[in-house]
Amino acid sequence: MSATVEHEKRKREILEKALDVFVEEGYADTTFQKIADRCGITRTILYLYFKNKREIFTFSIKRFTERLEESLRAIVADESLASYEKLERIAVLTVENCVEHARLLSVIMAYLTHMKRSGGDTAERVRRRTIRMRHIIAGVVIAGQKKGELARVPLKPVIELFYSIVESAIFRVTMLDNDSVDELASAARLFINRLKN
Repeated sequence: MSATVEHEKRKREILEKALDVFVEEGYADTTFQKIADRCGITRTILYLYFKNKREIFTFSIKRFTERLEESLRAIVADESLASYEKLERIAVLTVENCVEHARLLSVIMAYLTHMKRSGGDTAERVRRRTIRMRHIIAGVVIAGQKKGELARVPLKPVIELFYSIVESAIFRVTMLDNDSVDELASAARLFINRLKN
């Protein structure tokens, strides 16, 4: 096995174990040493992979958003689907991903709470992480309107409503321990059906 492949494999293992520490300890109480201890390595070795706990945390979020974005782009690229079908699949896939990654989202919510208490700009931080998803949704809606598949309604409220379904899913899985996607998927379908031309 090449050194690069081995390095990436080890990095993934560290991220998985670090997530356990973040979930158990919370972002504020997680230390680089605690992550190293959980991984069974020294801090010096951990520094070969990551600079600090924030980089580990940020990398976990980036990995999650990149994988989701890749899946969404595959849906958008499927020419056999009408725009409203793409929107429905995007909504369902996103809600399912929220359920699947509830542990990571719980840590993110705790981190954002900690950041807000410290005076940080949580809205800007979230906006930067979700801007690509909003662009993907906007692209599908614009294309659907041009093809006549979707009603010509103002774009911004459509994106906000669509995104609020995602926020609701995150809130439900992190705060309410509700892992049912059916209700939110039904709400998304109802909303998307109203957009059909």
